[in-house]
Amino acid sequence: MAEKKVRFIIERQDGPDEKPYNQEFDVDYRPGLNVVAALMEIQKNPVTVDGKRVPPVNWECNCLEKVCGACMMVINGKARQACCALVDELQQPIHLQPARTFPVIRDLLIDRSVMFESLKKIQGWIELDGSWDVKDAPIQNPYTAQTAYEISHCMTCGCCLEACPNVGPQSDFIGPAPTVQAYLFNLHPLGKFDAPKRLNALMEKGGITSCGNSQNCVEVCPKSIKLTTYLAQLNRDVNMQALKNIFNF
Repeated sequence: MAEKKVRFIIERQDGPDEKPYNQEFDVDYRPGLNVVAALMEIQKNPVTVDGKRVPPVNWECNCLEKVCGACMMVINGKARQACCALVDELQQPIHLQPARTFPVIRDLLIDRSVMFESLKKIQGWIELDGSWDVKDAPIQNPYTAQTAYEISHCMTCGCCLEACPNVGPQSDFIGPAPTVQAYLFNLHPLGKFDAPKRLNALMEKGGITSCGNSQNCVEVCPKSIKLTTYLAQLNRDVNMQALKNIFNF
């Protein structure tokens, strides 16, 4: 009896300026097989279904437990993490594509540095001068701690940017994840002192006004962060900051 196979159709690209093309691979099925494990099998023996030996497929992964966000790719048309995409739950043949909102380096490997540059724009950090003993450290507001904890789960994976119709050459929007990080740091007991800087940054090109409220981001977020809720709150905060700027208070 022939072993059960899983067919993968992978969109490949030999370099940043090369044209994409598809190659098909078969992988032996086993229970619990996920996309990353299947790609590892293809890497060990990169032979297409027509018997042609080709260079191994390039992709990125790290933690393998939905924490780092590195293995984000488009699987059957949806941006998601490959480490938690189980073959048993996917329609076959399984199509793998790079997230083309970002520059493609090679095959499924992308350059997500644009997100980290966006975090610089919104000052996605806390200014600290020295450190404190535990008893002297600022205390997180208990009424906002749960919200801050939820947003802090963001892996900067890029799923929300890939799904957002307002991110890409058609728009200057920096994307849901970097924008919502401004809300996270504004909730911090020390970060709130720089809240006006972050809100003013979101008034600039690519800021909150470029969000079209398509709500695709919240549908694909692997951490189920309520991105649209926090984007709406940020929109309110930005408008209030604009009034403060006008009346100088």
